[in-house]
Amino acid sequence: MTTKKLQQMFLQLPGLNLPERSEYVAWAQLVQLTSIQPAEVAELVDLGWISPKRTGADEYLFRLRDVYRIHKLMRLVHDLDVNFNSGSIIVDLLDRVEELEKEVEELKRLI
Repeated sequence: MTTKKLQQMFLQLPGLNLPERSEYVAWAQLVQLTSIQPAEVAELVDLGWISPKRTGADEYLFRLRDVYRIHKLMRLVHDLDVNFNSGSIIVDLLDRVEELEKEVEELKRLI
């Protein structure tokens, strides 16, 4: 799922008070978009795997990228029966591979 699709999805959620171009979602929207339990979100924050921003009202805002990464993580947890720690490492490695592939493509383009 792309960031653009995620933006379109969360903009349609009721009760969302973020500006249209926001790259962030609130805790409730993160839970709704990812079907993750609030306790699991707290666990991921405690692990340092996602780092939400805190607002002045002491609320948490998560990046759209976090939504995408949590989707990957939950697929691994459910489909391969891995725990959050292992799944988060796998997602981090997949993200790194994706970054390296982009770098290789950019270098090929420059040659």
